[in-house]
Amino acid sequence: MALLATESGLTKAEILSSVRGYAQRYAPGGDNANLERQFERDKDDIRELGVPLETIEPLGEPGDNHNLRYRIPKGAYDLPEDVRFSSEEVALLGLAAMAWREGSLSAESRRALVKLRALGISADEPVLGYAPRLRLRDSAFEPLTQAIDRRQLVRFDYLKPGEARARERQVIPLALVQYDGRWHLSAEEVATGEIKTFLLRRIVGKVTSGRPAPDRAGDHTARALAGLEAVWERGVAELEVRAGSDAALRLAHRRGTEEVAPGILRVHHVDLAILADELAGFGPEVLVVSPPELRDAVRERLERTVADHA
Repeated sequence: MALLATESGLTKAEILSSVRGYAQRYAPGGDNANLERQFERDKDDIRELGVPLETIEPLGEPGDNHNLRYRIPKGAYDLPEDVRFSSEEVALLGLAAMAWREGSLSAESRRALVKLRALGISADEPVLGYAPRLRLRDSAFEPLTQAIDRRQLVRFDYLKPGEARARERQVIPLALVQYDGRWHLSAEEVATGEIKTFLLRRIVGKVTSGRPAPDRAGDHTARALAGLEAVWERGVAELEVRAGSDAALRLAHRRGTEEVAPGILRVHHVDLAILADELAGFGPEVLVVSPPELRDAVRERLERTVADHA
């Protein structure tokens, strides 16, 4: 608050001697080593919260750290004049920030909450009674997020269903989207220029960032989600399920599921291999009516299970 209130900034000595929390323990002309160490830690904390803390060198004295002045430029900290939030919007933004609890996104969400609280708008409290959580179980998420933010090329090994060995891919990462409960990367393949979607759970090993990537304009998130939705619409399977079984209950509640005949469900999917994994887990409770490639994939998984466990 002290730094927001000054245009020209304050020196370390001025902060330690006048700001509450320091001033009570400040010894003019004495040993303030412990206080100075606390000051350095507090500076790091302020920056970690997303507050733009600037240092200004004294005119004509470059490199003079003793007389550095610190300030928080009000224009860089405040929201633009034309950006305003209602109490309901602040509550929803706070709820979104609370949802992230892993990786750099948790740090970003903390910074966002600090700025929201600085607006002085009270949130619609009843909304905050809910506490959603988004978890990241894919180790590739963090490095891919950073690469997108920094506009860098990335390399990773990708293992497609049915292949015994992973193949290296070099791509321009465009967007990370969550669809059908799984994280996907939309990216431009460097070798072909094609836009492809990669399932993060199939990225094996380390994601390596490389040289700067060329800029690619457009709403890549919207395009990736629209593409996945189109795949979901086309991916249709018909399943015979045992009445009253776990399979019948779970599959009936999937998005878009229809009962086309007694005991026959029509379900949508984005990835045939993932659906085959799921259906094999139901054992005899479900029988694939169509398509044949899905029936073959489920049978192959069941036969492999029998062989593995004798």
